[in-house]
Amino acid sequence: MDFKIAVLAGDGIGPEISKQGVDVMSAVCAKFGHKVSYKEAICGAAAIDAVGDPFPEDTFQACMEADAVLFSAVGDPKFDNDPTAKVRPEQGLLAMRKKLGLFANIRPVETFDCLIHKSPLREDLVRGADFICIRELTGGMYFGEKYQDNDKAYDTNYYTRGEIERILKVGFEYARRRGRHLTVVDKANVLASSRLWRQVAQEMESSYPDVRTDYMYVDNAAMRMIQEPTFFDVMVTENTFGDILTDEGSCITGSMGLLPSASTGEHTPVFEPIHGSWPQAKGLNIANPLAQILSVAMLFEYFDCKEEGALIRKAVKASLDANVRTPEIQVEGGAKYGTKEVGAWIVDYINRA
Repeated sequence: MDFKIAVLAGDGIGPEISKQGVDVMSAVCAKFGHKVSYKEAICGAAAIDAVGDPFPEDTFQACMEADAVLFSAVGDPKFDNDPTAKVRPEQGLLAMRKKLGLFANIRPVETFDCLIHKSPLREDLVRGADFICIRELTGGMYFGEKYQDNDKAYDTNYYTRGEIERILKVGFEYARRRGRHLTVVDKANVLASSRLWRQVAQEMESSYPDVRTDYMYVDNAAMRMIQEPTFFDVMVTENTFGDILTDEGSCITGSMGLLPSASTGEHTPVFEPIHGSWPQAKGLNIANPLAQILSVAMLFEYFDCKEEGALIRKAVKASLDANVRTPEIQVEGGAKYGTKEVGAWIVDYINRA
């Protein structure tokens, strides 16, 4: 198989972890006989500095011409600390999602036995937790009509039946491939938009008789994720709720540096770590590359290259078991490994497999 990959390294630690992801992808392609080509493109603060646009047209075209996008992170303190800034790196991320029609964000939450002690939750609660959060990505308050003056402000949580149906279909299909359990998260006791979500989901249930479907208010879901994370198999929800719940889910594993994600929809899919650009660590060779590397595993799996994805996951698990880890998850007294060294170890594992 031939792969054309657009590489958007972005800001902060983005270029450092991006290189590890590219190196792992190249190693896997070489082992399995795939051809791969890369086209680098700018986004975020780097693009604002270069051309004044966080998601310039050339970058959009590179994404559209690719089979997949390997994205890293955007963000820079000089924009975070300037509330008057009209153009921000994060606007590039929203523009990418909108222009590529990326309506489904898929975030797996999976624990590693050797890192359970890093979770803020008790071991007996998190052991065996393995679920997927599916977040609607291009609707709701983030994209609805907005207004603000000195005395009032509003954000419109706008959804259409078509937008709800297409993301629920993703949720049902993922549940069908996993544990056949789907939890629809809403706030139907208060919000009209949530009542439409629940109505549409109930109408679709009969098309998926092999999937057990339940419904949960978002506040209850947030509590249940902490009390009993093993309850969930696949969770689907709207944009704002999903943004909050997926970050909460990331804490279950003990490190945001371990979790990848995929965003799929109408055009080119995007694969990325869930963490941010961590500008304070830029150039220090301490950023954890595993979420970026696991994003490559998700990329292969999206194209039904299951063996390739499985090998990457096996290599990541082996690196953790061998205590080849960046500082934030290293065991006390363990050897020191940086971003480059962890990436190189995993590439070597793949080459020798």
